[in-house]
Amino acid sequence: MKILAVTACPVGIAHTYMAAENLQKAGKEMGIDIKVETQGSIGVENGLTEQDIEEADGIIIASDKEVSKERFIGKKLLVTGVQDGIRRPEELINRVKSGDVPVYKAELQSADEIKKKRKEKENPIYKHLMNGVSYMIPFIVIGGLLIAVALTLGGEQTPGGIVIPDGSFWKQIESIGAASFSFMVPILAGFIAVSIADRPGLAPGIIGGFIAANGSFYGSEAGAGFIGGIIAGFLAGYVTLAIKKIKVPKAMLPVMPIIFIPIVASLIVGLLFIFVVGAPVAQVFESLTTWLEGMQGTSSILLALILGAMIAVDMGGPFNKVAFLFGAAMIAEGNYEIMGPIAVAICIPPLGMGLATFMNKRKYRSTERETGKATFTMGLFGITEGAIPFAAQDPIRVIPSIMVGSMVGSVIAMIGSVGNRVAHGGPIVAVLGAVDNVLMFFIAAIVGSIVTAVMVNMLKKNSNIDDTQEAESEESELDSAEVEEQVVAEPVTIEINKLTDITSIDLIDTDLTGSNQGEVIDELIRKLDTSELLSSPQEFKQAILARENESTTGLGMNIAIPHGKSSAVKRPAVVFGIKRDGVDWKSMDGTDAKLIFMIAVPKESAGDAHLKILQMLSRRLMDENFRNQLLNVASKEEAYELLETIN
Repeated sequence: MKILAVTACPVGIAHTYMAAENLQKAGKEMGIDIKVETQGSIGVENGLTEQDIEEADGIIIASDKEVSKERFIGKKLLVTGVQDGIRRPEELINRVKSGDVPVYKAELQSADEIKKKRKEKENPIYKHLMNGVSYMIPFIVIGGLLIAVALTLGGEQTPGGIVIPDGSFWKQIESIGAASFSFMVPILAGFIAVSIADRPGLAPGIIGGFIAANGSFYGSEAGAGFIGGIIAGFLAGYVTLAIKKIKVPKAMLPVMPIIFIPIVASLIVGLLFIFVVGAPVAQVFESLTTWLEGMQGTSSILLALILGAMIAVDMGGPFNKVAFLFGAAMIAEGNYEIMGPIAVAICIPPLGMGLATFMNKRKYRSTERETGKATFTMGLFGITEGAIPFAAQDPIRVIPSIMVGSMVGSVIAMIGSVGNRVAHGGPIVAVLGAVDNVLMFFIAAIVGSIVTAVMVNMLKKNSNIDDTQEAESEESELDSAEVEEQVVAEPVTIEINKLTDITSIDLIDTDLTGSNQGEVIDELIRKLDTSELLSSPQEFKQAILARENESTTGLGMNIAIPHGKSSAVKRPAVVFGIKRDGVDWKSMDGTDAKLIFMIAVPKESAGDAHLKILQMLSRRLMDENFRNQLLNVASKEEAYELLETIN
């Protein structure tokens, strides 16, 4: 009997190779010919060939991330989580051996997988949404910053707004930025659909997102914005999933995912959006425009509140566009005090969210903090869409916060008689001289941004693994001379063939004393710092905590392998510690961590040698006898001798 397997995990390092090692070991003991393909962080290794698949009696996918399954159509396929590959390899092989595994068909792609490979507490709606957001963010950042640069360096103030002259170099830059923005909603929708229905959902999702963003399909000037894109993405995903479950003749199975499913799903999603979703949206926003025009004689404060809320609620979507076009129309009539509050409200969502990431870093993951920098910059140029990544990830907390901030800023601007003579927003219009009462403009924008930042941070929970762990302290900051020395220091390149190439007796502690995960991390970092391997222990600790935020490095079986890549690391190194009574590391199997390896790698280091070491380490630790030997060592020297065998 010949069995194939594929192992993978979200990070693509330890769990991937531990599952592979255990499956291979179990197969050998059971007399089964087994080949395992690993899809790790350095790519596919030991890849399965067409001949392998043709000859196989069954396939096991032990993965916690999406693995393409089209190549296994017609084969017995068992889909499960990577932890099952680590902890129950014999059971998986026996299931395939006994025939207790369904034959994989194109229309049955993820029912069993969704139940078994995802964590019980994971919200599938949030997972699908986050998949779309992660692919959308680069398009927002590229588009927003290119448009901002073009407006700053090439924009000219005219009665109709800030305009970049046609035919100029900066007009081309603006066009590239606008092109990037135009992909934002389709990409969001497309990859939401992919998360739900795998690759057959991509085309219907992107097409549905394009229709959502272009109101011309259903008679709306504004389109349905990113909210429409989310609707289109989920609609496309679940329509595709439903079509995949339709029984078809076996001869049609190979063409279902590439022809029949995408075409039918795209037609259904497109027509539904045009005639069922889009048309009512267009009518609603036409009515809103009429309603706003009729409010000019009512309370200016009430009007400012409504305009501020509309600008913020969908960040460039239909509500935003209706309010913006209303303000632009008032400029044409000589009423500049409507566009003033709108110009303030436009910049508050991105400025407020960017400011929030600066004010309390513990509330945000490292990727969100990086996005926050770009978001804040976009706010300076009046690009409200910069806040979309935060709103899409956490709408319940973010959208009310940016709405309240924009409403506060809009009211202050209305009370302060802030006027705006051009159809644009943000501090850039004030800098270019288009705003009346500039001081009140900036007061309104600053107060509104602070309100947003404070409110969203009050609503959000801490992102870090341990609320008691503090960030860098002033007492441990390096003096300026040390900092200068770090800046010019080049990372040392080491050829790594075995574990002891990057560890030493001085980097071993056989009796860790920390009482919790944070204290143990600090102990191991001190070992690295004492050996002069770190230029900034605090910076490296941030890298370690950021990695723990992604997913626990507690691998189970009393093992933890925290690791971080940071510019504070001078050369690759591994520090090993034994916590004999164990420490909670949130391991998947619930066991406390006793054998703890911390891997430190320079951010600038090239290649993937450190990943190879992590693979070898993970595989070696699958040997229970080896783990017991490590736990029972009496000295650093004994531990070092054992570590020398890892190659």
